[in-house]
Parts: sequence; structure tokens; C-alpha cells
Amino acid sequence: MVAMPCGWFRMGAADGPHPEDGEGPVRDVFVDSFALAATAVTIAEFAEFVKSTGYRTLAERVGSSFVFHAFCDPETDFPVMAQAPWWRHVPGAFWGSPDGPDSCTRHRRDHPVTHVAREDALAYCHWSGTRLPTEAEWECAARGGRVGEPFPWGVELEQGGIQRSNVWQGKFPDDNTCDDGFEGTAPVTAYDPNGSGFYNMTGNVWEWVSDRFTDLHSPRPVRNPKGPLNGTTLVAKGGSYLCHASYCKRYRVSSRQQLAADTTTGNLGFRVASAGT
Repeated sequence: MVAMPCGWFRMGAADGPHPEDGEGPVRDVFVDSFALAATAVTIAEFAEFVKSTGYRTLAERVGSSFVFHAFCDPETDFPVMAQAPWWRHVPGAFWGSPDGPDSCTRHRRDHPVTHVAREDALAYCHWSGTRLPTEAEWECAARGGRVGEPFPWGVELEQGGIQRSNVWQGKFPDDNTCDDGFEGTAPVTAYDPNGSGFYNMTGNVWEWVSDRFTDLHSPRPVRNPKGPLNGTTLVAKGGSYLCHASYCKRYRVSSRQQLAADTTTGNLGFRVASAGT
């Protein structure tokens, strides 16, 4: 866990590529001191939780989850997600078999755990004595002390041709050049951390936060926002290895999307927080 001191920061962005995401307006936000995990929860860490508790995730209980088409058996006719046809609804996919029943995690235990619904993330938090961060806490940490810049390292996605995060290169969704070194998820400590010591705050996997979703934010300064009290969808932050400029461009520190609580996919994970000292 990395300690973050209390203070004000500038949250949101005025140039979000998807107005429905509600990135703006840019606003002054104060957060109390807190601590946030330097990385997303790994497969190995989640496995320890499951071993200790016998917990079964929602995807295991339902019997299926969504897998990116490139990782699926091309000879099998899996159901397709209508609004995002690159996803396949794969029986037997879950955190321990991320690409379906014939896949395993032996060589990616240091990768972020995926196929976790919100209730699964909360169960892990209960076991580990942690909690999900608020959206404001998450974004404050992701910015790493930078103001008004879209990425944890500055204003350009690549710096001098150097890849700084795990996002899509090529032509989405069928041609991935893997210039960043990874076709799917990357180890949670891949690439350099930001100025506050946090890894992969953009790209790799989307991360659940605690807030319910709203696209209506007051432009006035606010202290410790926690999202609306009511609502049927939740916020995920940070983008994933599938984000690309030609598709969604949701790989910025201000990026956000709304998800149903029972969403489970191969690019959705979480990291944990705790109160500051």
C-alpha cells in the first residue's frame, strides 16, 4: 500500500472523447489521506483469498464470462455481445481460466485478476481488511501529482516511441501489433510507476471503484465525494489493454465508464484501498 496525503487536486477533464462518460467539468476536489495498493490485485493474491475462504465468484456460479474474441477457439460458435461484437460469452471462463476452460493462469499469476464482478471485489476487500477506493481517491493517485495532463506520465501516450502502458496498438479489434509487448494483460508491475508510486493506472485492466455512476458533477469545490446514493450502475476507471484511439480512447487518468454490478470480463479487475494514517 502507498500512503497518499490529504489535499486538493484537479479532477476530471473538459475534452473527454465520450460526453456520456461524464469526465467533466474539471473541478477542485479534496481527499482525506488514504492508502492505495501500488498495483491491481493479482491472480496469485486472489487465489490466496479463494484458498482461504472457498469463495466462488459470480462467473463461476453463473458458469460463463466474456472473453475477447482473439483468445477464443475460432472453431467454436460462442454467443456474441451485441453492442461489442469482439466479446464472446464463453462457458467455463472465470478468474482461474481467463480464456475459457482450457486456459490456465500458471504463467500469469503476477497479472491482474479478471472476470471479477463488483461483489467479488467487495468479498476480497472484506477478507483482506481493505475497501475499494472512491473514484476521487483513485484519480488523485493516478495523476501522480500532475495537473491537467491526460496520462500519469504527461501529455503524450508514447514518449520518444517508448510504450508506457498496456493499450491496443494496430487496428482494433482484429490487428494487434503488440508493440507494447503484450497481447492481453501484462504483469501488474509492467512499465514504470507514476510519480506517486502506482503502476498501470491507465491500460491493462479496468478497475472497479466504490462510486455509483453519475455524469452530473458540480463545478464547485467538493470534499471527499463518494458518488450518488442511488443508481444501478457503478464506475470503473483506467481503461484496459483493449483501449485504442480509433475505438474508445478511454486510457486516460480521467477516463471512466459505467458498468452493471454483475459485469465480468477478461479486462476488468480492481485494486484496494484503506484509510490513511
